[in-house]
Amino acid sequence: MKMSSIPVIAVGLATAGLPSASFAQAAWTPGSEVVGQPIQVTTNGVTNTVTLSPGGQAQILTPSGNPVGGTWTAAGGQLCLANGAAQECWPYAAPFQAGQPVTVTSSCNATSTWLAQATNGPPPAQGQRGERGR
Repeated sequence: MKMSSIPVIAVGLATAGLPSASFAQAAWTPGSEVVGQPIQVTTNGVTNTVTLSPGGQAQILTPSGNPVGGTWTAAGGQLCLANGAAQECWPYAAPFQAGQPVTVTSSCNATSTWLAQATNGPPPAQGQRGERGR
């Protein structure tokens, strides 16, 4: 189903790319490396900014500055965005890496380039104490 009421965007990671060493050591939760980080998404020469929030909320900021709300999920090797009327999914097999553009094709056959400007670090290992031993 083609998304008609929100900008067409795509996400994913090249399966040939290797995950960063820090995520390779810890169990990777899809999306955790970019939650709260803006991602520039360029489709057909138009760049939108997508921000995935904790709890499955998403915001797409259009080039004119209009925010479009939606939801996101990441499971089964796919990252999906929905706006209530439509859903679109993209291959997503490894963490995004800051500054490394990734070009993928969505379930709607839209080809886009995703660029995370920054990524989050991996979560602390289970049982690891904080800086002061707490």
